[in-house]
Amino acid sequence: MWKRWLTVTLTLLAAPALPAQDIAAKADAFVQPFVDQKHFQGSVLLAQDGKALFRKSYGLANVEWDIPNTPDTKFRLGSITKQFTSALILQLVEQGKIKLDDSIRQYYTDAPEAWQPVTIHHLLSHESGIPSYTEVPGFFEKQAATARTPTEIIQLTQKMPLEFASGSKYKYDNTGYILLGYVIEKVTGRSYEEQLQKAILEPLGMKDTGFDHYTAILKHRAEGYEYAGDKLRRAAFLEMSLPYAAGSLYSTVDDLLKWDQALYGTQILSAASKEKMWTPNLSDYGYEWMIAKRYGERSLEHGGGINGFNTMLIRLPDKSLAAIVLANASTQATGPIAAGLLAIALGQQVEAPKPRTRIPLAPEAMKRFEGVYAMNPSFKLTIKLDGDHLSAQATGQGSLRIDPMSPTRFFNDGINAEMEFEKDGASLTLYQNGAVIKFKRE
Repeated sequence: MWKRWLTVTLTLLAAPALPAQDIAAKADAFVQPFVDQKHFQGSVLLAQDGKALFRKSYGLANVEWDIPNTPDTKFRLGSITKQFTSALILQLVEQGKIKLDDSIRQYYTDAPEAWQPVTIHHLLSHESGIPSYTEVPGFFEKQAATARTPTEIIQLTQKMPLEFASGSKYKYDNTGYILLGYVIEKVTGRSYEEQLQKAILEPLGMKDTGFDHYTAILKHRAEGYEYAGDKLRRAAFLEMSLPYAAGSLYSTVDDLLKWDQALYGTQILSAASKEKMWTPNLSDYGYEWMIAKRYGERSLEHGGGINGFNTMLIRLPDKSLAAIVLANASTQATGPIAAGLLAIALGQQVEAPKPRTRIPLAPEAMKRFEGVYAMNPSFKLTIKLDGDHLSAQATGQGSLRIDPMSPTRFFNDGINAEMEFEKDGASLTLYQNGAVIKFKRE
């Protein structure tokens, strides 16, 4: 939870840039099918040099009252919150108040002795080995409505053994960012929310961003929904003290553009701190940024998922391009939409999703495809039978539903992807956004 599905894109040759009006028209034509096929509602912003090339909202902020989404609508961000947490930590490093190689036990004194090797760096890069509290069995079913302090959240997994030696593996871990929020409070003497306001939001004029309290009256707040077939239903309640420094912020597309622009300068972070934040560690992961390649360009990106909301921010810093997609209905489409908008800005051809038809298929006919399929040693897909469909989970990512369109071919319209299994299950081929990628069964 509080994270995103990693999409795969082809590296393409650059093409001449289009006029702004052509970009806007193509962008709208690209996004609208996601809306029509019930895969997206929310706000999108494509910008270059801090100026909007395309800015539009779709669907409803409140379905019960037919209130439309607008660029001023505030959406919960999920794990994009962690970018702000990592920036606050790096500010404290700059100030000499903490060190990246400090043990977490130096700040959280109730930590077990087994956590002595766990450093601030390991928490930032998801290499700590500390179990994530969101993976505690039954957490969302039984505990999502219970308010907790940061210490109480940490205690949910504090007595569990480390899942691996710190620094030896990458595994997405929400507990790590709860600990980082705790460190911020311990060192500054302020609450996480107060330090965020003082150190980032106020200096950047991000007046439409903040820590979401369920009881607060928040103008232009989007309600969160999830798709049930072609219908919407309200998302399950979540007590917002639980995501905390790992996922409790809200924002707008315009405010996130201010964040994007601030990362080109040194008002918030020094050049040295940004270099640390964007240095790839295990699995090409920085400090809450994925460092990747899109369309031949260096890409800095991350998404978020939280009850009723999904988000994505992708930056191509060498082109001064940013795509921001905020959805108030649980969907896997935010990543493909953001990537497609950037492709349009670069003059590339992109295809909107085409509706596929699900066929009935007996569970025993799908169960034979269960297993782990590797693209390479560090990126794998785990396929499992989940009732009347298969689920696919990429390394370090959340689970994704895939439905049968033939006895061997499965699809997910939200990320515009298909997977074809060999009849004997020895391999699968992923087709997505023009990419054709082979995975071999282990």
